[in-house]
Order: sequence, then C-alpha cells, then structure tokens
Amino acid sequence: MIVALALTAIVFAGAAHAEDKLAFVDIQRALNDCHNGKVARAEFKARLQRVQSQLEREQGEVQALKDEIEKKGSLMQPDERQNVENDYAKKLRDFQADYKTSSEELQQRDRQMTGAIVRDLAMVVQQIGRREGYTMVMEKGSLLWATPSIDITDQVVRAYDGMNVKPGALAAEAGQSVGGGFASGSPGGAPSSPIDSGRSTISK
Repeated sequence: MIVALALTAIVFAGAAHAEDKLAFVDIQRALNDCHNGKVARAEFKARLQRVQSQLEREQGEVQALKDEIEKKGSLMQPDERQNVENDYAKKLRDFQADYKTSSEELQQRDRQMTGAIVRDLAMVVQQIGRREGYTMVMEKGSLLWATPSIDITDQVVRAYDGMNVKPGALAAEAGQSVGGGFASGSPGGAPSSPIDSGRSTISK
C-alpha cells in the first residue's frame, strides 16, 4: 500500500512538469450505475431470495423434527423414535449441504457477473483514454486525493450503456490483444480489474 501511494505521488509530481493528461474512474460507482450492473444486481437479489426461501423451508422441517423428538421422544416406541431421529439426521445433513452449495453458487455467480462487467468497463476506459489522449487513467480506490474535474466515471458509464452489450462482450471481443497499460492476467487476455481484489461486487 505504501509503495502504491508513493508511486501515485510520483505520478502527480511528474504531471506538473510534463503536462500529462490524467483522469480517474470510480469502478465501484460505475458498476452500480451502469445498466448491466443494475440488471445483474436485481437478478442476484431475486436469486438470493429464492435460495433463502428454500433454505428457510428446509430449516423449518429440521426444527420441527427436533422439537418432536424433544417433546414426544420419551413417549414413542423405540422403532418409531429411531425412524424420527433418522429422518431428522437426514434432513439436517441435506440442509447443511444445500446451504453450503447454495452459498458457493451465489458467490460464484456474483464473481462471474461482476468480473464480466468490470472487465468491460476497463475496456471502455481504455477506449476513452486512447481516444482523448490520456496519459494515465487511475482507479479511485488507489488515490489519496484528486480534483473532481478529472473524474470520468459518468463518461465511462454513458459510453458503456450506449454500446448496449451483454456483460463480458467487450472483453471477449478484445481477445488476447488488450494493451494500453492494462495487465493481461485475466482469462482470455481481458484487462485485469479491481474485482480481482474483491472490492467490487453486485451483491453489495
């Protein structure tokens, strides 16, 4: 972190002399404000509600069996009690397994959708940077301070929405050739982005 701040300071110090053209983008806000981000968030919330409803039903069945054993177990015949206990144990295992699987699937879906949109946003930033001659476009999260006049987040959102593409389409079209100072560590050669550090997500 200290190194990153020092590098940022050096960049700004050099800009005063070299008259570089700098800008920054708030990736989290762009993700929240763009059309694809809003759609993805709505879909995620709907999926989350369905999963929660299913898990609540399963949890209720488990609790009902537990209560039955605690309240009536001493009055049951041994075979009947054993059957109820077996049913309880099975439903509990199923609930725990479903909870774990559902959580993992939701997290994976969140990462996939968020990553696709953020990589697209990175492509839009690259296009704007090249077209308008920016020396560097930074992410807001890495800055201590910058004048609001160099914030191009709204411009990025408008440009992305105007393309009317599916999440991930821009990064997919870019293929292996990304250039422009973006790292190429993401799948398919798409630009790496803040999502890699888990800072941006549609589930927030």
